[in-house]
Amino acid sequence: MFGLGKKKPAQPVPPRLDDGPLDKAASNLSLRLLDIGFEGKAGFDSARKVAQDALAKHGGNADKAVEEIISDHRRLVAAGGFLTGLGGFVTLPVAMPANVLGFYLLATRMTAAIAAVRGHDIDQPELRSAVLLTLVGGDTNDLLKKAGVVSTGRLANLAAQRLPAPALMVINKAVGFRLIGQMGSKLFAKLGKGIPVVGGVIGAGLDLYLANKIAGGAKKEFPPVA
Repeated sequence: MFGLGKKKPAQPVPPRLDDGPLDKAASNLSLRLLDIGFEGKAGFDSARKVAQDALAKHGGNADKAVEEIISDHRRLVAAGGFLTGLGGFVTLPVAMPANVLGFYLLATRMTAAIAAVRGHDIDQPELRSAVLLTLVGGDTNDLLKKAGVVSTGRLANLAAQRLPAPALMVINKAVGFRLIGQMGSKLFAKLGKGIPVVGGVIGAGLDLYLANKIAGGAKKEFPPVA
C-alpha cells in the first residue's frame, strides 16, 4: 500500500558443513583422530612407531610390515568389539561411545602406519586428511566435492595439491560428521543382539568387517612411493 511492491521470496541458504548441533562433536572427533591416532598417547603408540617397529621386525620388508600392522590392529579391534557387546543391553550405552572412538583411533593409526611404511610423509597435513578420508570409504568423493576439492585418483595424491588450511579443515570436519553418522548404524547393529556373549561375538565380527574394509582401502590408496 506504500508503493513498495511485493517482497521477493527469500532465497534458500545453501547447506553448510558447520550447521547444526553436531558441529562441535564432529570437529572434536576429527581433531582427536589427527592427534592421538597419529601421535599416540600414554600407552598408545604413535603411527610412526608402529610403522618403524613393523619394518624392523621384518628386516625392512614393507609388504610383510603392512600385513603385520593389519594383523595386529585386527586383533585389537576384535577384542574391543567383543568387550563392548559382552554385557548386552546393560553396559552398551556406556561401552559403545568408548568402543567407537577406540575403533576409529585404531583405524586411523593402522592406515597412517601403512602409509608411513610405504614411504608417505604422514606429517604432511594433506596426507593426514587423506588418511581420515580412508575411514569413510565410498563417501570420499562426495566429501571432497563439498570441500571444493577435485578428486585426482588415489587419496595419496592429495599430498601433491598443497591445499589451503581452510579446505583441509572442511575435509576433516566432514569426515567427523560422516563417522558420527556411521556410529548410529553401528549402534543399531549391536542393539539387534543385546544379549551377553552373543552380543560380544557380533560386536567383534562387525568391528573386524569394518577394519578389513579400511585396511583394504589403505593398501589401495597409499601405494609404495616410487
